[in-house]
Amino acid sequence: MAGTDFEPDVTVRTSEYRIGCIGAGMIMAECHLAAYAQAGFPVVAIASRTKASAEKVSARWNIPTVHDTPERLIEDGQVEIVDLAFPPDQQPALIRHALKQPHIKAILAQKPLALSLEEAIKLRDEAAKAGKILSVNQNMRYDQSMRVLKQIIDSGALGDIVFAQIDMHAIPHWQAFLADYDRLTLANMSVHHLDVLRFLFGDPDEITTLTRKDPRTTFDHSDGITVSTLRFPSGVLAVSLEDVWSGPRQEGYQDDQHINWRVDGTKGVAKGTIGWPTGVASTLTYASTETTGGQWVSPRWDTMWFPHAFIGVMEQLQHAVKTGAPPALSVADNVKTMALVEAGYRSMAESRTIRLSEISTD
Repeated sequence: MAGTDFEPDVTVRTSEYRIGCIGAGMIMAECHLAAYAQAGFPVVAIASRTKASAEKVSARWNIPTVHDTPERLIEDGQVEIVDLAFPPDQQPALIRHALKQPHIKAILAQKPLALSLEEAIKLRDEAAKAGKILSVNQNMRYDQSMRVLKQIIDSGALGDIVFAQIDMHAIPHWQAFLADYDRLTLANMSVHHLDVLRFLFGDPDEITTLTRKDPRTTFDHSDGITVSTLRFPSGVLAVSLEDVWSGPRQEGYQDDQHINWRVDGTKGVAKGTIGWPTGVASTLTYASTETTGGQWVSPRWDTMWFPHAFIGVMEQLQHAVKTGAPPALSVADNVKTMALVEAGYRSMAESRTIRLSEISTD
């Protein structure tokens, strides 16, 4: 059928660089390492906050070396790429330690890269000075529906984009360390959506964000449920809504957690779902006056954001090391996403629209 020839998942071009993993929580054990095993990426060492946790994960994934501390792993001469899954208050020190090691070729960091935009800018500049690749794990860009949507948009099948929305009513797993920070949803959940909107449409001119407390979240937080409106230079208007309450969660209550998205263009519409809240593959369907005769076409795939998107995240970094080309997920690009998040928080605090030109990234 016409209009179904897409690439929902990456082709693994490079896979030879030896990876050392720092962290042994859910994101590392269930996503990173599951993806790397499937792709054949060589993981040679692991460390975490406690050696016992690292040993448990190493046994599960047949990782040959367990280090006592993250610092020792970074100093291990066999490690070429450091893969971090650590809290953002502790991540910058580990990045800086890795930048000093001559055998380390690249670092994959989690988002948020740091607790402040200022710190992220420093890390960007320090990595450039050290001549090492620092990449940030914006994994929603490798969700299958987002990759295919980007291919459809870039093909011109939807014409000029008019409006876009991401509509989330789902309950994320808040990591325990987030209770120590005052920033919650925008920095840790909305960041996926704000970044993928940049991936699809470029850098916005302005953002307006509103918030209220989430009644489910028992620890103190400044932002619970968030709604952001973005305006792009092309004229695209986009809405990113994160309802992390999503109704009661109790025995006998049939919840309807979901994340839907939609993009309207002058020649067509694409819409779909993000599958992680219910553990299924994301979906996409679209109709175009140019390529589908106005009929709805639904490409299909069996892979999912968790864990398969993490193949793409590490593959782009491996390939950047081999070719010398910038990574698809560069730290310089991530600083722009962090600036957008910062603008959203300023919008909340000042109850006004914030132009991105007000947020310095120099």
